[in-house]
Amino acid sequence: MDARGRVFTRLSEDAGTFPEISLTPIDSAGLSSRDAGLAGAIHHEVGRRWVTLRYVCEHHLTRPFNKLDAPVRAAILGGAAQLLLLDRIPAHAAIDTSVEWVKGHNPKTAALVNAVLRGISRMTGERIDAWDDRRDAIPLSDGSARELKEAILPEAPLERVAVATGVPASLLKRWGERVSVEDAHALALHTLCDPPIVFNTGFASAPEEIADLEPHELDGYRVYTGQRSALGALLSSRSDLWIQDAGSGQAMGIARDLTPELIVDLCAGKGTKTRQLAAMFPRARILATDVDSNRHAALSRTFAGSERVRIVDIDTLRREAFERADLVVLDVPCSNTGVLPRRGEAKYRVSPVQQHRLMAIQRQIVEDSLPMLSAEGRVLYSTCSLEPEENEAMALWLGQNCGLKVETELRTDPKGLPGEAGTRYRDGGFAVLMNRGR
Repeated sequence: MDARGRVFTRLSEDAGTFPEISLTPIDSAGLSSRDAGLAGAIHHEVGRRWVTLRYVCEHHLTRPFNKLDAPVRAAILGGAAQLLLLDRIPAHAAIDTSVEWVKGHNPKTAALVNAVLRGISRMTGERIDAWDDRRDAIPLSDGSARELKEAILPEAPLERVAVATGVPASLLKRWGERVSVEDAHALALHTLCDPPIVFNTGFASAPEEIADLEPHELDGYRVYTGQRSALGALLSSRSDLWIQDAGSGQAMGIARDLTPELIVDLCAGKGTKTRQLAAMFPRARILATDVDSNRHAALSRTFAGSERVRIVDIDTLRREAFERADLVVLDVPCSNTGVLPRRGEAKYRVSPVQQHRLMAIQRQIVEDSLPMLSAEGRVLYSTCSLEPEENEAMALWLGQNCGLKVETELRTDPKGLPGEAGTRYRDGGFAVLMNRGR
């Protein structure tokens, strides 16, 4: 199956499960590097601009988009993404391949797909310098915009920004209730950024001498400007630096003045914060785990042979850390609304139902960790969410129900807009350091 066929097959699966979208990369076996890149680009753009593309497609439909069969939605979305969001793809190639693929599922739908995509092609204009909140253009990730020959975006400002950026209107409204409307719109535009590769170099020897690393505006971080093909060699040659967004690193930094002997990293994920903790506290022992079996296995490989970091199962952790941990780090599962440029599919799942489910998980994780704390121990709770229910409200709940007292609290808002230098970019999130109420 060619590159587009593989993408359309995946999009058909996503259309059937939306708002749940698979994060697994498109299978590139047998594809050239160019075709693999094309497949990845189409899948990526549809994933983060589903709302935008659906709206534009519905302008050319006489029936609701969601009433179409999943393969038809896949062909239309994949074709529209190529026409509107990607460059150097001939319109006839985007249209013809979409039509031919859908014929294999239901030949009767080919005419519909052809008509919708040709309508979008006729409406698609050139790139312009910027979006400027127009009804006849769509913002792009590099700060430019794709002009439309019709002013089809909604007249109401909130709905217009929601459609233009692909952020659901319900989420944009939530943000607008917490911050100014202008700041909420900036958050929506931020989600279109292509995040740079940022290194934590705060513990590295002579980072200024490392080629292809440009200083970030925050001390201790540098942006990688080299070829991706050389990235692996750099990472394997240095143990004193690692890939970590500046916002993520700041969260752990609120514990920098502590002197723990035993640290528990209960939701270690890929081990990025574990590495930071090991560098911050060179005399501490660290017990780390993750309930996901794949992440646990990856952690074991990452820290194999480490003298101070042990990857253990949850039962071993509870037993060995019982009433001994000086610092328990809880980077808990969350809505990911602070990292939407990296997790674009997460914005479609934000809802009151999801919030209640996540809050229950977060509370349970904290409660389960308390028996590990020493008498003087601290809890460092963090999320990559912007939602107060998961952040400040959670810290308040922990104080009222778990006897924990806030020492330091840090909210980090996302930074960076499409087209701005990668040295300004950072993810958003929240962190709070708490003790037993001394």
